[in-house]
Parts: sequence; structure tokens; C-alpha cells
Amino acid sequence: MFDAMTRINWLAVLAATFTTTVVGGLWFTLLFGKAYATVLGRAYDPKAKPAPIFIVGPMVCSLITTITSATLMKALNVTSVGDGISFGTVVGLGYLVATMANTAINPNMPRPLMYSLVSGPFFLLTSIVTSLILVTMPSK
Repeated sequence: MFDAMTRINWLAVLAATFTTTVVGGLWFTLLFGKAYATVLGRAYDPKAKPAPIFIVGPMVCSLITTITSATLMKALNVTSVGDGISFGTVVGLGYLVATMANTAINPNMPRPLMYSLVSGPFFLLTSIVTSLILVTMPSK
């Protein structure tokens, strides 16, 4: 199975990581910035500049998640668009959304259910988009 990493299209991995980073930036600022701040118990300040860790950290996590998905997709021979959507949905819901919701359920998160409703769809969407990019940009 781990020989699958040698068959990954690294350009597709970078494209998916970039896409997820851009979508995340738009999702958590322009599209749902106010809701996101509210569920975190913070005041909404659209002009605030995030610290670099809040940009680089999610990008690195996205890269790791994308490499993992690419490896699994190669190992499982996910090659069609339909299978890519199915794979992205299963990983998105089964790992990403479930882990995000589990992380939100702690005493430091003021509104865990609302946080899950704002963040969960992002993780599901980007998992599906990542899988579609990986399946439509196969390695040679």
C-alpha cells in the first residue's frame, strides 16, 4: 500500500492544497467570518490581520491531509469522478467533520454545535474538491 506514495501526482497535491487554502480563506473571512467569530465567542473584526500561524498552519495541515488522501486513493485505485466524490464524502464526513466536531466538544469552545455547523461543511466540501482534483489530475 505505501508504494502508492510513489505514484502520487505531486502537482495535483499542490493544486488541491492551494485550492483548500483559498477556499478556507474565503470561507472563514468573507463568507462566514462573522458567524465564525460569533461561534468562537469573539468580536467580529473584518480588518484584523491574522497571525501567520493561522494561515500557514491550516495550509500545512491541508497538505498533510491531501497527501494522505492521495495515497489512499492510489492504494484503493480510486480513478473515476464518481469514486472520487464518494471517497471525498466518506473521508470528509468520517474523518474530517467527525474529528472537527469532536475537537469542538470541549469546555473551551463556547458553541460547539454552531462551530460544527460553520466549519463542518467547509471540511466536507474541501474533501470532495480535493478528491476531485486528485482524480482528474492523475499521475502519468
